[in-house]
Amino acid sequence: MQKTIDRINELARKAKIEPLTAEELAERAELRQKYLQFITGQVRGQLDNVKFVDEDGNVTEPTKKGE
Repeated sequence: MQKTIDRINELARKAKIEPLTAEELAERAELRQKYLQFITGQVRGQLDNVKFVDEDGNVTEPTKKGE
């Protein structure tokens, strides 16, 4: 994932100096989508492990959207 982030940053720096080519714009869009999917998976993984404990010590899991 670090290579993806480095390339996104490289393209961002280049875009500040000169316009990106159509190929670079497409690559940037693809890399950003890949990065967002990675981050979404990380957050979802963390949220799937969340449990609530009430004052009585009862453990409950949050309901998933649509349940």
